[in-house]
Amino acid sequence: GCGQPMVDKGVQWNVGKVFFDDRQVYDFNLLPEEGHKRPAFINLQQYYFEEYLVNRVRELQEQGAPIEIRGRNKVSAIGTHPSHVTLEVDTPEGPYNLEADWLIACDGAGSPTRQMLGLDFVGRVFEDNFLIADVIMEADFPTERWFWFDPPFNKGQSALLHKQPDGVWRIDLQLGWDIDKEREKRPENVIPRLQAMLGEDVKFELEWVSIYTFQCRRMEQFRHGRVLFAGDAAHQVSPFGARGANSGLQDTDNLCWKLQLVMDGTAPESLLDSYDIERIHGADENILNSSRSTDFITPKSEMSRVLRDAVLDLSEQYEFARPLVNSGRLSVPCTYDGSPLNSADALNGPERT
Repeated sequence: GCGQPMVDKGVQWNVGKVFFDDRQVYDFNLLPEEGHKRPAFINLQQYYFEEYLVNRVRELQEQGAPIEIRGRNKVSAIGTHPSHVTLEVDTPEGPYNLEADWLIACDGAGSPTRQMLGLDFVGRVFEDNFLIADVIMEADFPTERWFWFDPPFNKGQSALLHKQPDGVWRIDLQLGWDIDKEREKRPENVIPRLQAMLGEDVKFELEWVSIYTFQCRRMEQFRHGRVLFAGDAAHQVSPFGARGANSGLQDTDNLCWKLQLVMDGTAPESLLDSYDIERIHGADENILNSSRSTDFITPKSEMSRVLRDAVLDLSEQYEFARPLVNSGRLSVPCTYDGSPLNSADALNGPERT
């Protein structure tokens, strides 16, 4: 019930362009045919995404749905038991205890829930940093996704530009590994980088600046008794390819109908083990694609860079090379090969899920 406001507000785009040095090597169209209900892609700031979700929760509350949003509540301790989960919650008015049949931990990459249960991630932390800047400007750039490899304004690195609502443009600039993050975020250092990219005559204002380091990691298990992990609390990928929030929504789609059946007593608790199996498969698929994108964008050896640059050169004239270019494989639905829920008919028939 909150998709349409997001589409209405979001910036729609289909075309992406890839540049190498100062020349365009090819472009692609994510939605080459007409007649789809939804656009191929929208760009939308996270604060709008969250606002529309909260608005939908408020609507459901007015319709009598048993949902509560408890602001300024912080879980300080968790106790796991065979039949339930206990929580200690701190608030400005004082602490209170809560008992739940099930706990879904969606508390982000730094998940306090994960830490309180003594659990951790496994995976890679990539040795690279990206400057991310939202700038407000009036520009003639088309509504497309532009990605540069080794551009003149950021030699030896990469860059990304795309449009967001309200005249805001998102810019990503690769900085390398050995940097002073706090220094690089200062306006006096950010603005010259953006002027080199956009042009000295382009007027813009900084709205937000941050620096992130790639991480591709996941928990070894997403289900721990009656505690179920989802979203960034369960897995992390690099931002290229829009695999982060998308995979969190896929977790939700996978988990909620199963948990409902278990709570209604129409399915055994073991059904939730399929959530663990299927979404670990989904996370591994995202991590594989995300790692490949990161390795292509930031080659880790001279030979890798030679191969990457050769692919980019060839892609300008030869179509066979274009699928090899990897500036972020875009998120697609996950196929659950090997799921215990796949029957023999599903595995052998034309409509395998």
